[in-house]
Amino acid sequence: MNWGVFEGLLSGVNKYSTAFGRIWLSLVFIFRLLVYVVAAERVWSDDHKDFDCANTRQPGCTNVCFDHFFPVSHIRLWALQLILVTCPSLLVIMHVAYREAKEQRRREAGGDNYRCIYPNPGKKRGGLWWTYLLSLIFKAGVDVVFLYIFYRFYENYTLPRVVKCELPPCPNVVDCFISRPTEKNIFTVFMVVTACVCVVLSLVEAAYLIGKRCCERLQEGRGDSRRHSHDCPLSCADPAGTGGQVFKGTDYKPATANIPATASCPSTLSEDEALP
Repeated sequence: MNWGVFEGLLSGVNKYSTAFGRIWLSLVFIFRLLVYVVAAERVWSDDHKDFDCANTRQPGCTNVCFDHFFPVSHIRLWALQLILVTCPSLLVIMHVAYREAKEQRRREAGGDNYRCIYPNPGKKRGGLWWTYLLSLIFKAGVDVVFLYIFYRFYENYTLPRVVKCELPPCPNVVDCFISRPTEKNIFTVFMVVTACVCVVLSLVEAAYLIGKRCCERLQEGRGDSRRHSHDCPLSCADPAGTGGQVFKGTDYKPATANIPATASCPSTLSEDEALP
């Protein structure tokens, strides 16, 4: 593994994350990825070799029983889970890189008439806000799905010391002993707890983003209403008793504003409108 590239990706994810996202990243990197690489792989390295079925020498019996009780290895499930959980964060980095490239192209094409769309490409507005929110929901969903898979494959997330197998080609009911079940149970519970904490952090961060966005919308609405009330001067008020109609006479002509034919109104595009 190229740790320089990995460090660059981590710094990018950390840069564009909220406080909850940084806590989630630290939890995934320290308590899940490092534990998986340093310790968990070694604990499950002998799961098939030391899976011993007594009272039989029938060829194939041990392999069939092992496949029945361990349809998918813990290590492979955790590896797939970590890959799927971390990929959405990389999509956020790619979205920010797309914004920066788009801004660069507009700067080169516009020249002096260039108008900046993304003053801060990493600011979670418009399409990036949706990308970040969907990434949180996806990460929480992946962890929940894998927790359910572990529960279905290994009831209560624990491994028994002895399992009884009577599948063919075993001639009778045989006792099969699992290697180091206590140590494996400790690591399994640890990984399950950290996954649950990550789910809670993702949901809390999603709720924080939605709540913050709703508050900003409410403040923008109040600001617009205040500006609208100040735009109408006191002279615009209806004269008393006229019902809003003022009679100027038959020869009165309303004043018209002189608008140059060449006048242009530059469009100001907000980040919410400049999707993605």
